[in-house]
Amino acid sequence: MINVGIVGGTGYTGVELLRILAVHPEATVRCITSRSEAGMPVADMYPNLRGHFDLAFSEPDAAALAECDLVFFATPHGVAARMVPELMAAGVRVVDLSADFRIRDLDIWAKWYGMRHESPEWAAKAVYGLPEVAREQIREAQLVANPGCYPTAVQLGFLPLLEQGLVDVKRLIADAKSGASGAGRQGSVGMLHGEIGESFKAYGASGHRHLPEIRQGLASAAGSDVGVTFVPHLIPMVRGIEATLYAELNNPADFDRLQARYEARYRDEPFVDVMPFGSHPETRSVRGANHCRMAIHRQEHSHVVIVSSVIDNLVKGAAGQAVQNMNIMFGLRETSGLDAPALLP
Repeated sequence: MINVGIVGGTGYTGVELLRILAVHPEATVRCITSRSEAGMPVADMYPNLRGHFDLAFSEPDAAALAECDLVFFATPHGVAARMVPELMAAGVRVVDLSADFRIRDLDIWAKWYGMRHESPEWAAKAVYGLPEVAREQIREAQLVANPGCYPTAVQLGFLPLLEQGLVDVKRLIADAKSGASGAGRQGSVGMLHGEIGESFKAYGASGHRHLPEIRQGLASAAGSDVGVTFVPHLIPMVRGIEATLYAELNNPADFDRLQARYEARYRDEPFVDVMPFGSHPETRSVRGANHCRMAIHRQEHSHVVIVSSVIDNLVKGAAGQAVQNMNIMFGLRETSGLDAPALLP
């Protein structure tokens, strides 16, 4: 049995980790921390977990966390970077759901996150945890940087095109939409139902923190620098991401083989579903599940490939992918704790 700790358990990602781990056959949550809610029973904050956990939130304690086999960080940026070195020295394995270890160039990280990185040694050693790309590296890693939600949907949708050199890598467009839970569990006027209900808007169009992570992942897949335009949008629903992706084929004749190439690329991936050509994946089809569903489109006489990619931002975009990474790290069945189908309606 894997003994698990969670740092920063009061947000949506933290409760999603608890929901998944509650039914995981080979993992037990030993401690869950929150400075603001220390002493409060977990089930008092999240009544959906009544009968599953009798834990209370506790102050972060390095000694207690060092007794765990693996620690998840579901914290604001900067926290994991400060705490990880001590856990690494104790031999604990870590999956960080924040952005602290995702971006390899720490000057770029500092520019987007407004602070100096406090653990450059471990930033250089961290494995970027997109299982569909780095499964073998994840298996051996002590520190895994769990990908962001938008980057997961965007990278999985573009990967087959870039890995096989089929498109113009300087003209990639990712038009993505997310539910309100992507902003976290925070009290801000801009996230009130009266502010976002019956409305739809772009944000971060001049530059979003996920852009350098997306650019880094796509460049790695392409084997060269890429030109990518990424625009996120906020839509009035709780959870889910849809990314509509556009790329121009180098050779239009390749289009006839694209469906087969996507199906072949993801045939052995348990959490990627390539739908029939021309399908329209819905976010509700992945709600609560660790799946990415995608479909390919092409408009008449166009050289542009259109890929629609959907995930649940809290599951495949965060907690579910983190548990998937844990399963890989400990040699478990990759789908352990993640077998449940999506919630519908």
